[in-house]
Amino acid sequence: MSSVIILSIVAIYFAALLVIAWVTSRGAGNSHFFIGQRDSRWYLVAYGMIGTSLSGVTFMSVPGKVHADHFFYFQLIAGNFVGYMIVAFVLLPLYYRLHLTSIYSYLGERFGRVSHRTGTSFFLLSRTLGASARIYLVLNVLQVFILNQWGVPFVVTAGVILVMILLYTFQGGVKTIVWTDTLQTTFMLLALVMTIWYICDGLGLSAGALMGRLSARGDIQVINTDWRSPSFFIKQVLSGIFISVAMMGLDQEMMQKNISVKTLGDAQKNMVVFSVILIAVNLLFLTLGGALYLYLDNHPLPDMPMGDAVFPTVALRLLPPVAGLLFILGLISALFPSADGAITALTSSFCIDILDLNNQSRTEDQKTLTRKTVHLSVAVVFLVCILVFKWIDTKSVIDVILKIAGYTYGPLVALFGLGLYSRRRLTEKWVPVVCIASPMITFIVDKYSKEIFGGYQMGFESAFVNVVITLLGLLLISKKESK
Repeated sequence: MSSVIILSIVAIYFAALLVIAWVTSRGAGNSHFFIGQRDSRWYLVAYGMIGTSLSGVTFMSVPGKVHADHFFYFQLIAGNFVGYMIVAFVLLPLYYRLHLTSIYSYLGERFGRVSHRTGTSFFLLSRTLGASARIYLVLNVLQVFILNQWGVPFVVTAGVILVMILLYTFQGGVKTIVWTDTLQTTFMLLALVMTIWYICDGLGLSAGALMGRLSARGDIQVINTDWRSPSFFIKQVLSGIFISVAMMGLDQEMMQKNISVKTLGDAQKNMVVFSVILIAVNLLFLTLGGALYLYLDNHPLPDMPMGDAVFPTVALRLLPPVAGLLFILGLISALFPSADGAITALTSSFCIDILDLNNQSRTEDQKTLTRKTVHLSVAVVFLVCILVFKWIDTKSVIDVILKIAGYTYGPLVALFGLGLYSRRRLTEKWVPVVCIASPMITFIVDKYSKEIFGGYQMGFESAFVNVVITLLGLLLISKKESK
């Protein structure tokens, strides 16, 4: 497929996003930007959150891992579902009861300003690294398969995409993103379903026959009973619960959209519907992964791709041009939700939690100027992080993101857990020390887990270990309240 055609499709797609942004941001102020004036429709939020949760990582890394890990990733998804129910019926009632704009304000009310800023800082770090990794994954595919042919430097690709995202999020914020995510989710799911159809058509298989072939190849293995494996099912399920609570319920980006819904009941409906749909969608991505490798078995290449390179290689080099076009649409639909919501959430959190932008002594114009300055600064930080990932040349981005989440969200889970389920008060000055030391100790235990535990290899459950270590540290610097 011609690079000119592909870039033309990207331009048309972006123009549609600008139109949506123009319509939704008319008359928008800071309240629209941060929480959409709490009038978002719950079903739009639920549908749009599918695209935000999946991103380019699920779009390419999950199918790419099927050859090595079969369908073991679904164990993590099962744990995610349990975690999402905890978010819906434990955390959302708290956020609505306190009328929060930033969810980390709870830590300030419960413990104090130091805990508030410590929790916010861990979110800022985690979301910056995680979102940058997601964006890098998609940009790198566009660079390798399209823009390298034109001699466009990677830094130019990254810079242009970030400018495009700034253009449609600069004014409307969450109010705009709720609508743009709907469009982007639609194209991502369309690319997923149609790619499976094209593979089945190319192999002369029905959907049932495809699943039979995958079963015969041994791909459809869901439960891993090897307790020493990083994919052991108990570890995966527990990690899935932790990751969903942390990366959804304690993440300003995801909760910013949930609390933009008018009522708690509607927000909970949003979470339940979203969770059920996400299970089905992830099963489709795993099926796609098996189908891609099956197609490669029948259409071998001299340089057989593996991992994250499988989907783009098959779609752009082996399948019909229409399938390649759908892949590009799905890819950019995975890219934009990874970036627009993250930039908006980081801007909101930094303005409210660090700069205290809601201070009544500031005029609305002063708040707007500060918010826009932070918004631009966040985009620059993203650019730097993306270039670092390019320099590192990360092979499996999904593993990197889950590891980052485990180390950075652990202190957040511990802080919120202690606040919700105990009456203890913290000695504030020691909170940053505990929250920084805990991930460092977890990293050492994870790195040497085979030596420490007699061959047992830690996987994503290191996130759970991080929470336990942080909790123990917080308990040491706490005392029980009188009431």
